Amino acid sequence: MLRFFADENFNGDIVRGLRLRDPGFEIVRVQDTEVVGAEDPVLLAWAARQNRILLTHDRATMPDFAYQRVARGEGMLGVFVVSDRMLVGQAIEELLLVAGASQSDEWAGRVFYLPL
Repeated sequence: MLRFFADENFNGDIVRGLRLRDPGFEIVRVQDTEVVGAEDPVLLAWAARQNRILLTHDRATMPDFAYQRVARGEGMLGVFVVSDRMLVGQAIEELLLVAGASQSDEWAGRVFYLPL
């Protein structure tokens, strides 16, 4: 199963909905870690060390930092940029689908945008 890391501005309703729909859904919020308040590169490094895919709504800076990390040869399991205009239910459904139908190595070193 995929493991996720939600950044600071990620919609908490999506996180709660994922946990309600699947109590075993592997997600950690940045607010529950020692990197709360950290810059994007620190969050990406933490997610990589913990073997987690980063979830964000940040289209402006996070993808650039992720690609810079990959260009330097530093690993990461991926970044999912979830549109903040997506309905909460749709975001939950798509994340559950992706988590249930794929392996983490399929997303490694890449940035994906939801909706798919």
